[in-house]
Amino acid sequence: MSDLHNRKVYQPNPEFAKNANIKSMDEYHALQNKAIENYEGFWGDYAKEKLDWIEPFTNTLDESNFPFVKWFDGGKLNVSVQCIDRHLKRRGEKTAILFEGDRGDVQKITYNELSRSVNKFANLLKEDLNVKKGDRVVIYMPMIPEAAYAMLACARIGAIHSIVFGGFSSAALKDRIEDADAKIVITADGAYRKTKPYMLKPVVDAAITEGSPIEKVLVVERNNEEVTWVEGRDVSYTKLIKDKSDVCAPEVMDSEDPLFLLYTSGSTGKPKGVQHNSAGYILWAQMTMEWVFDVKETDVFWCTADIGWITGHTYIVYGPLAMGATTLMFEGVITYPDAGRPWKMVQDHKINQFYTAPTAIRVLHKMGENEPSKYDMSSLKVLGTVGEPIDPPAWKWYYEEVGSSKCAIVDTYWQTETGGHIVSPLPGATPIKPACATLPLPGIMGEILDPETGQKVGAGESGYMCITRPWPSMIRGVWGDPERFVKSYFGDVKKDGKAVYFTGDGATYDKDEYITITGRTDDVINVSGHRMGTAEVEAAILKHKNVAEVAVVGRKHTIKGECIFAYVVLKSGEETGEKKEINAFIKQEIGSIAICDDMVFTSGLPKTRSGKIMRRILRSIAKGEAITQDISTLEDPSIVAKISEMVK
Repeated sequence: MSDLHNRKVYQPNPEFAKNANIKSMDEYHALQNKAIENYEGFWGDYAKEKLDWIEPFTNTLDESNFPFVKWFDGGKLNVSVQCIDRHLKRRGEKTAILFEGDRGDVQKITYNELSRSVNKFANLLKEDLNVKKGDRVVIYMPMIPEAAYAMLACARIGAIHSIVFGGFSSAALKDRIEDADAKIVITADGAYRKTKPYMLKPVVDAAITEGSPIEKVLVVERNNEEVTWVEGRDVSYTKLIKDKSDVCAPEVMDSEDPLFLLYTSGSTGKPKGVQHNSAGYILWAQMTMEWVFDVKETDVFWCTADIGWITGHTYIVYGPLAMGATTLMFEGVITYPDAGRPWKMVQDHKINQFYTAPTAIRVLHKMGENEPSKYDMSSLKVLGTVGEPIDPPAWKWYYEEVGSSKCAIVDTYWQTETGGHIVSPLPGATPIKPACATLPLPGIMGEILDPETGQKVGAGESGYMCITRPWPSMIRGVWGDPERFVKSYFGDVKKDGKAVYFTGDGATYDKDEYITITGRTDDVINVSGHRMGTAEVEAAILKHKNVAEVAVVGRKHTIKGECIFAYVVLKSGEETGEKKEINAFIKQEIGSIAICDDMVFTSGLPKTRSGKIMRRILRSIAKGEAITQDISTLEDPSIVAKISEMVK
């Protein structure tokens, strides 16, 4: 605990702070106090200032059916207009998307060009694929400009897009297609990784089985490798887009009309279709770009995420474009051809804000500790981290070597469900402590609560990270399952007798009320910043014909933050098995992101007499901790010592 209270404090760069959007802690506190005193007025004023309304809203916040809240009720707008049309008069020839391909090919796409491409894409969806407002469109794409065009085209015509990460397997893609009842898949033949082509279309083909709701598959030809074309179902983007008009009137959308679904793993086997709606989401995406990254008119912003994750949605496409910035999209691998690749790109494109995951930072540090010094990175102003808490050694290298000890590091805490950052330093205002998310952003009523009493915990005490009032970019529901929405997010903690949003993470305050996130409290493992539900991984392993039982837990990993550790019981009763074979099966069922780094084959699992697997014990064994729980009530107490010996 002494480390928590005595971490070194890094003050904001005074030269940077002079021109920052929020320049001091006094400004931060003034904004937060304004939100506390007049919550609806705070958000209503920003919604009027930041968004272009077709029709103004009549009511800022309706909590009468909490947690099914409504923001900016009565308002009409279109998110593609926020991201494109309103910039054309002043920024038409400014670069909107700066694309660098895996092989080093570069495109500079202006806002005018983006407008034409998105309108043509929207017309293609309407005219050739019969996509209408409210239809679900699955996007299974590589990191190429057409992926952004597809997202914005859906927004323009009121279709609901659901992006599935291009690393997911056909089985995972199939599950998401069917849950969303999607009628269209947009994909590519493939793309490039480490200069070699890889394929996506065959995965889509395998995912669309008999009875699938999919009517058409739109294929963008990126790497021009040979693929199978299904007559009557598959259509070529390259052929159809040529003759489309570049004028498409935007659909008039209600503030609370759905914008997208994004599936995320939970503590039960079935992924959750997180629903985000139009006005509140795009407002917060823009505001956090301005506040957390301090992006200015002339800046070039680079988020290294994939658009298949929420980070890519909010901080590659929607956030940067909503505020008229230049956003960089990168197709390749940041460590290829060497660990100098990202720093060369910073130099070449004069990147001002660089946003990546602690996993990537650890890999870049390990592979190329001295690489940053080889490049001119003087353009950098703000560094960001996302996805998991960053460890102090990685933070120190990032600050000193990448940022030359002058760039603020914004250690952002948020989730798919929150839509944008909820706890983060402000680069011109917040004194920063390494590996600490610091303070809730203005307007976010974030508190660490005791799960039993619902009261705010004291300094050094652990509790549950909660948000006690709804905010505009909050998850609006789990697609098709309102009961699961309430149970997953509003069933664990109450404050003053009222349910509050629980993030699923534990956290602590230090003496300055800075927040440090300590990790998941449920059965979700954070692998390289991506949440994997243990139940989903277990369900995949159990499909293997030789597996009788399995329990999956998380284990600390020097690069990934956490890795997946599986305890497997084989039907034969054998205590040896083929890890490689089971991992190949997981890859087929979910994707490479879910493979197990560690696997133990055992004759049994620690269970209560009622049959419940004691995962707390298995977590302790995986971490090498002493078993302090009472195991006398287990069905077979001896199994604990046996497994412990195998893991050593």
